[in-house]
Parts: sequence; C-alpha cells; structure tokens
Amino acid sequence: MILSCGDALIDFVPARLPDGRDALRPVVGGSCLNVAVGVARLGAPTGFVGGISTDLFGSMIAAHAQGSNVDLGYATRSPDQTTLAFVRHVGSEAQYAFYDAETAARKWTFRPGSIPFADIDAIHVGSTTLIHDLGAAETRALIAATQGTVTISFDPNCRPNLVTDKAAYRAGMDRFAASADLIKMSDVDFDYLHGHDDYAARADALLSRGTSLVVVTRGPNGALGWHAQAGAVEVSVPQVEVVDTIGAGDTFQAGLLFALRKLGRIGREALKALSQTEMRRALAFAGACAAVTCTREGADPPRWDDMAATWDRLG
Repeated sequence: MILSCGDALIDFVPARLPDGRDALRPVVGGSCLNVAVGVARLGAPTGFVGGISTDLFGSMIAAHAQGSNVDLGYATRSPDQTTLAFVRHVGSEAQYAFYDAETAARKWTFRPGSIPFADIDAIHVGSTTLIHDLGAAETRALIAATQGTVTISFDPNCRPNLVTDKAAYRAGMDRFAASADLIKMSDVDFDYLHGHDDYAARADALLSRGTSLVVVTRGPNGALGWHAQAGAVEVSVPQVEVVDTIGAGDTFQAGLLFALRKLGRIGREALKALSQTEMRRALAFAGACAAVTCTREGADPPRWDDMAATWDRLG
C-alpha cells in the first residue's frame, strides 16, 4: 500500500452563475489527499493519514476519498472544523487564502503503532501540514517510526502566505528533504526555497545526502529528473487546453508514485536501482496524468481507464 499523509480540505474555486454573476464552488482538495486520490484512481492500494472533520465539509472529504477507493482507516476523524481554502487564478498559477485555525487537519497527531509499516511500500508527506510546528513534528515522528523500512516521498508544495518565518521554514523543508528517498517540487517552489540555484547542482547535493530521485516540474515545459545511478532525464508533457492547474502537481506526484510501483521500483532498495529508461517512462506518465487534470475544473485526477493506453505507449 501507498500512504499519503497531510492535508485534506475544501477548496472554494471560482465559478460563474448562469446569470453571469461570480460565485465560489466547494471542491474537495488538499495536496496530500489529492495525491492519495490520484494514486487510488490509477488502481494502486492507497490510504490517507491525517485529520478529517466530522462536520459537513469533512463528510464531503470522506465521501470523495472513499469514492476513489482511498482507505481512510489510518485517518483520524474529529469534530474540529475543516480547513477551507479560497482560490483565485493569477496567470497560470492558483493562489490560495487559507482558514486553518484549530482545524481537524492542523490538530492531527501521529498514533504510534497505528500503521503496520511492513505492509506499506511508501509514505508521501508535504504541503501545509509541514508549515506549522505541530504538523511538522508529528510528521517527523511518523517518518522516524518507519525506521528506514519505507520509501519516503516528499513534496514541499510551498504556501508562502502561510509562512511567517521563511528562514525557519526553509530549514524545516531541508530537514524533510534529508529524510526523503524521493523529492518532487515545482519550479515555483524551487525558486521559493532555493532562489536562483542551479537545478542540477541542487539535485546533486540532495542525491549526495542519500535521496534516490529528485524531480523538478516546470508546468507546460515538462519535468527534469535526477537519479543517483541512472543520471538525468528531461521529459515533455502533452500540450492541452488548460481549464485550471489546481491539483496538477499533486496528480504528477500520484502518477509518479503509481508508475514506480507498477515498475517494481517503489521500495527503498528497488528505487535505488531505477534505470534511466524506467525514470523517463515514470516521469512521462506522471506528466501525462497531470495534463489530464489541467483539462478539468478543480483537483480531478484521471483514472486508470483514462491512462492505460498512455502507459502502454510509453513502454
């Protein structure tokens, strides 16, 4: 099984009423929940770890996850309110305003002994859960509890408007990167964390610390990947009519995790032996999955029926 640990929330996305007035439509989201939904829809056994409210919005989240075959047995349900995010589009990027005080997601704590790590291939972590001290500490406790037996996937998915101390945040993200086997970040997040550093030089530094695979996504310009043994690759992504980019990065992450599992490269030792051909196929498949999401409103990852032909074509 693949687990995704972190945020689950409701995005209020811009909409237009039939009479022309602007409106906001509630859509289930949250980066780590999106990753879980994306992997599960492609057909891999997937679970979500995090806090989900029992309120109206939490019920929407649970129904959405379960409707995509995400196992919520590792989630914590509570009466605390659901995190809400209001979205607006600026150019090709989605910007967010979060309402996240005293929420179920923010108050989640790791329960030692609650996860049978022998049955888990990989755990994905990232996004808003890691910004606040409690969420970051609990996620580090989860990673420590694996005792190095599980592949750790990490995407910072930065939200600068929630960061109050950039230096401390960057140090925290570097600490998570040091514990990760697979690191994926967008070019926007790379710039926020590392300024104008060279992609390849930063990737080499991460690989030298023990990470197996580093990926930088660049929207319509494709993705770059570096592997400790297989070297570097660059892949393009399908050019599509973009409806919005909400959930595109999460879908890329989900597609990448699924592809690595399908290739038999999701385990820690197996990932170290990834070939360049396999890396290229996995990244290209992930990009194709993300492209599909960009043609849909909100975070709506594709299912295996949408992607089976693409997987075969890339083989």
